Amino acid sequence: MYTIIDIETTGNGIKGNKITEIAIFKYEGGQIVDEFTSLVNPQCPIPYFITGLTGIDDQMVQNAPTFSEVAKDILSITEGCIFVAHSVNFDYGVIKEEFRQIGIDFTRKKLCTVRLSRKLIPGLGSYSLGKLCSSVQIPLVDRHRARGDAHATVLLFEKLINSPEAEGVFKKFLNARSQEATLPPHLPKSVFDDIPAKPGIYYFKNQKGEIIYVGKAVNLKKRVLGHFYDKSTKEIQMCSETAHIDYKLSGSELVALLMESAEIKRLFPPYNRAQKRIVRQYAIFAYEDRNGIVHLAFNTIKGAPNPLKIFYSQTECRAYLEEICKTFSLCPRYCHLQQTNAACSHHEINTCEGICKEEEPVEHYNEKVQEAISHMKLLASEVKIIKEKGRDENESAVILIADGMYKGYGFIDNDSDISYMEDIEAFITPQKNTIETESILGAYLLKNTNIQITSPIS
Repeated sequence: MYTIIDIETTGNGIKGNKITEIAIFKYEGGQIVDEFTSLVNPQCPIPYFITGLTGIDDQMVQNAPTFSEVAKDILSITEGCIFVAHSVNFDYGVIKEEFRQIGIDFTRKKLCTVRLSRKLIPGLGSYSLGKLCSSVQIPLVDRHRARGDAHATVLLFEKLINSPEAEGVFKKFLNARSQEATLPPHLPKSVFDDIPAKPGIYYFKNQKGEIIYVGKAVNLKKRVLGHFYDKSTKEIQMCSETAHIDYKLSGSELVALLMESAEIKRLFPPYNRAQKRIVRQYAIFAYEDRNGIVHLAFNTIKGAPNPLKIFYSQTECRAYLEEICKTFSLCPRYCHLQQTNAACSHHEINTCEGICKEEEPVEHYNEKVQEAISHMKLLASEVKIIKEKGRDENESAVILIADGMYKGYGFIDNDSDISYMEDIEAFITPQKNTIETESILGAYLLKNTNIQITSPIS
């Protein structure tokens, strides 16, 4: 048995969406055997643009039953039946959320007439209900009203279930492991099946072939599938528009992050949060106090004269300064890692040689500070080659940093003879150094202090 369902809503995604009308046709043995149709009081205002689309306004639903009052009827008519709808994940998701809000777990098997139509009636320009019905000569009365759309979906369903290939297709779609009911209505399952479980970036495209979202993943298939299970308003809307997915392998999460950032900057897809946010910069700087002691300190970039090293989070900045303090046996007090005028007592750093207790000569301490400053300046100017896993076992990924700036990434065959800087550069795809890439690489280097970073021979 099947129940073919359509709902009208207030149009606020899934969690904020409330049903204003519902129509359910029970279909068995080639005919309609039962029907339930009702307006529903959403207990909230209906937006004007929704009223313009459906004709349903606040006055019409004022005396209609609430969802909790029709819940028993919905449970009764759908019990033991397969839930069928055009773009089923939307209708099913809204109804399931309405039930959740009244403490009931609503679970039914699902079938999507969009996905079924794409398989059994291939080659159409559009699979929206209106255009699909027009293409296959199905009458559609009372468009954008629940009963009219649901009845048209019944007629479409009859056509689909009586198709020559229907038995095999229905069986496959109802297989719990097929994921057909989970995928977006316009996305062919073959496209999803081709996505590997490897690191990389992926592109969601709409029916016009336009890129609407770029993401990165350690496991592409798992991450893409995660979008389809996400019931936030943005994800539901984005997935409903997705008709194709492209991907590029990266070999590692770090390269994927850099690739994703570059593509978002290049494409500015509508469903990505454009990387235009204001990022507060922090910097380490040095100054000499009236006692002649050279301090290392950190502050926002505006409050840091002659910055020695710039960071994009206060946490990263402080953590780096702690490492410098330990490496060069500096004093936490004079590195401004603790607010005290007494002798230092940092919970982790115990390498201080006594400058804060006047046990170490100022000249000796200042020499260590200058060594630390020279070290930071050297790191900012030297060439770094970060080596990561490649896209397969026969290659490695390399990331080039020169003069303290990200230059790009590339992939090199493991059997290549690389001896000079020019050899490396030939494989590098040039990239822009941005706030995002500096933040990505800074966080990586801070976290992976033991990762081998090789410098070219010359």
